[in-house]
Amino acid sequence: MDWAGWFSLALVFASLATLILTRLQPHLVMMAALTLLSASGVLTAEEALSGFSNSGLITVAAMFVVAAGIHASGGIDLLVKHLLGRPGSVRAAMLRVFTPVVALSGYLNNTPVVATMIPAINAWAKRIDIAPSKLMIPLSYAAILGGTLTLIGSSTNLVVNGQYQALTGRESFSLFSIAAVGLPAALAGTLFMLLFFPRWLPDRREKKPFGNLREFTLEVAVARGGPLVGQTVEEAGLRGLRRVYLAEIERNGNAITPVRSEEVLRGGDRLVFAGDTQAISDLLRMRGIVPSEEDAGETLATERGERRLVEVVVSPRCDAIGSSIRDAQFRSRYGAVVLAVARNGERVAGNLSSIRLQGGDTLLLETRPAFVSRQRFNRDFLLVNELEEESPRHEKGYIAWGIMIAIVLAAASGLTSMLNAALLGAGAMLASGCCSVNQAQKSLDLTVILTIAASFALGVALQKTGVAAVLAEGAISLSGGRPWLMLVVVYLCVSLLTEMVTNNAAAIIMVPIVLQITGNAGLNPEPFMFAVMMAASASFATPLGYQTNLMVYGPGGYRFSDYLRVGIPMNLLVGLVSIAVLLSGWDLV
Repeated sequence: MDWAGWFSLALVFASLATLILTRLQPHLVMMAALTLLSASGVLTAEEALSGFSNSGLITVAAMFVVAAGIHASGGIDLLVKHLLGRPGSVRAAMLRVFTPVVALSGYLNNTPVVATMIPAINAWAKRIDIAPSKLMIPLSYAAILGGTLTLIGSSTNLVVNGQYQALTGRESFSLFSIAAVGLPAALAGTLFMLLFFPRWLPDRREKKPFGNLREFTLEVAVARGGPLVGQTVEEAGLRGLRRVYLAEIERNGNAITPVRSEEVLRGGDRLVFAGDTQAISDLLRMRGIVPSEEDAGETLATERGERRLVEVVVSPRCDAIGSSIRDAQFRSRYGAVVLAVARNGERVAGNLSSIRLQGGDTLLLETRPAFVSRQRFNRDFLLVNELEEESPRHEKGYIAWGIMIAIVLAAASGLTSMLNAALLGAGAMLASGCCSVNQAQKSLDLTVILTIAASFALGVALQKTGVAAVLAEGAISLSGGRPWLMLVVVYLCVSLLTEMVTNNAAAIIMVPIVLQITGNAGLNPEPFMFAVMMAASASFATPLGYQTNLMVYGPGGYRFSDYLRVGIPMNLLVGLVSIAVLLSGWDLV
């Protein structure tokens, strides 16, 4: 190797050491590596930036928008209510995640599956009071395992199959040919996660040493003719809510308190809750729940999906102080509906509209998008803080899932590529109103996109300078001509390369080398190709090896070391199972 090869190899190990030993974000480390490779002349500008035009990266970006459409339309809430339910433990929650994710990932590229499920799992974890960090890595790993069940489950499988056809002239592998290896590996991996991950994964929830310092009083209404009418409090899912509880029901001017679980809800019932801001935000996403003023006919004259949740603190100079919310005509004065009130960190007793405002009261408002910029410096409010969530368009939920299913069918049937299907799906989400342009823009996780794009530069450098070929051929030569040992070494080489670069890059580098070696040795290439597929796909030990690992890095609040702790044992387990199945099920010669 020349100096460029040694420089590229040193940069790979320096990047890995930095990610393991420091808390620097992956996108910063990868961008720094890209900069050094380009500035030193190892890569041309086009080669260094090739990752930014990669179809896989654009597919990921488009699927973020598709996922935003499902989330904003309330489609996520349909999934959570009908599929995930309310498990009693972390282990039970993980099992409920695995079932749909593994099944979907077998027929749909696992990247959009994870992109769609991240907001669902995040909201669901908060609702059932489980740290998202306990579920995000299992979500990614389940998608990876599901992707090994079919030829179309992972882009890596398609890359290996395409190279195999082009270089050997043989027919394509069948859709389920990889399942003979992938299914035992998926079952073993799932069982392993259920047994050990609840203890091994960290709890990265924000710790508040003095508990919740602000409890709101929230009043909402049961929508007339909505899905909650005729259901009991228990059936509607209003009894077991975390961090928020149903204090009373107001019906025809009479207060029902305490509220029994068997109480049947009626259209127009006013429900008085107490809880914190995030819990209230989750509550307002429920289908059939509307602001009480809206039920009374006082609307903001704007589409619900274009409204915002905003926190404000009432100034001592506010003109509305001393007046009740109704008498102050808060809606017409400020263009906002008061959803909740907190005072001195405690809920305020009584009917929401009759509460008399005081200086320092914290209000939760539903308002138009322009409210924040218009009122930020208003003397009536000391603080204006826009919450991230927008009101879901529940009537669009089934449309969003219809678009998602169309993407799956179009890509799986070969009607169009995954890239085109994702781009068309993202456009359909915007055109149908399932999500707004603002929501689509917010959904694009720039750190994930930068990390994926920049990581391609390391793979290109290793391939261009010949480092990857030297390492792979040297390792394979250690087998001494023994077929079973050659299979083991091939698996280990691909697995190590995948953790250093990316799964597709590792497959592209190794397939030609493996085919040449099996041809020279007179060996059956099929089990070796399946070994490359499994080793390149089953990448668990670092967030760099597989893009779904990168996608859950931020939402789970993980550190690089978290992947090493749980991923290395997973790599070993899946590797042992895969090699054992290949050695027992195929003739290598």
